[in-house]
Amino acid sequence: MKTILIVEDSATTMALIRAVIEELGDFETVEATTGFEALKLLPRQDYDLVVTDINMPDINGLELISFIKDNPRYHALPIIIVSTEQTDEDRKRGMALGAVAYVTKPFRSLELQEIIKKTIGP
Repeated sequence: MKTILIVEDSATTMALIRAVIEELGDFETVEATTGFEALKLLPRQDYDLVVTDINMPDINGLELISFIKDNPRYHALPIIIVSTEQTDEDRKRGMALGAVAYVTKPFRSLELQEIIKKTIGP
């Protein structure tokens, strides 16, 4: 079973992302509502993927990505951004920091599922 860390401060969006992942089958999700909480969860177990928002209290998603990619232990961990930020600049910043995909809200469930399958397999 693969484990995905979802980092999202909106309870509604968190539930939607979790439901989209659960439809895929053999995935476990762990949830963090802030970037700081995600940083505390990272060393507790191995994750196959992180799905993160950008706009969050305390540590934002871009700062979280920077931490993950700068840490040798997590450097190879794939990250998907799911955000309301839709400008080319936001997308370029997220991808330059090391995200493998950038999905804008509102997103289509099938789109996110396809990206997850392409990134870490079925």
